[in-house]
Amino acid sequence: MTAYSQISANKWKSSLLVGLFFSFVIALGLVLSYSYDVGPGGVILSVVISTGMALFSYYGGDKVALLTSGAKGPIKLEDNAYLYRMVENVAITAGLPMPKVYLIQDAAPNAFATGRDPQHASVAFTTGILQLLKNEELEGVVAHELSHIKNFDTRLMTVVIICVGVVSLMAQIFLRVGSFGGHGRSRNNQLGLGLAVIGFVLLIFSPLISKVIQLAISRKREFLADASGALLTRYPEGLARALEKIDGVATPLARANAATAHLFISNPFGSHSRRRWSHWFSTHPPVADRVSALRSIA
Repeated sequence: MTAYSQISANKWKSSLLVGLFFSFVIALGLVLSYSYDVGPGGVILSVVISTGMALFSYYGGDKVALLTSGAKGPIKLEDNAYLYRMVENVAITAGLPMPKVYLIQDAAPNAFATGRDPQHASVAFTTGILQLLKNEELEGVVAHELSHIKNFDTRLMTVVIICVGVVSLMAQIFLRVGSFGGHGRSRNNQLGLGLAVIGFVLLIFSPLISKVIQLAISRKREFLADASGALLTRYPEGLARALEKIDGVATPLARANAATAHLFISNPFGSHSRRRWSHWFSTHPPVADRVSALRSIA
């Protein structure tokens, strides 16, 4: 399989998941509005509140991510010429403006990219990853992170987070409406009663369903960034080895945070369970699967 075919497949799968997510949110809103006979007000309120929260994250989320991770910078050429020149060279290859480069004083090997678009992008690397990886391995990591920027993954995940927020707020609003007797239409006929039952089941499970879809999209974007990064360096083995080395270090980041975990190249909480089902609830796909995909690139 070529890097181009992997990129195309991952983009298609991401688009399918996003479309599924939007359809799920719309269907949930329609069923709940009908079941509880409250009109579109609850859905609209959920969308407004979630959009407001997501816009704050969109415009200020990069600063929050850098602050919570303990990133220092942005560094200049004289601060770390090796890292600065490597990011600069890969950015030129990718046709991207030079992002701001930050360092995190942490022995755990990791890195992440953030920013709403290439003009407002930042990349951060731990001191641990600089010490652990060889030149071509670190270049693979840099290419992976810049691919996230080039693919507008932060923007996509902001939209996904809006959907997650809408679902969570709808669940809270309709549960409260139901508690105060907002069941008007559900009492009128069997269809209404059936929809009320479906609505209640969705209220219970919709936050879990939306979170699983969000994590699935995050994992597909990791595969996409891996393939895109391999295309930039023309050396997928470099990133494959980097991932194996990073995964071999079980030490979590000192300032690991669940809200920003999806940004990092590897799970910031360290090596997690190896059970096959565990990746469904992880922000990252299993390293073995990522390495296998990279090494399958012809």
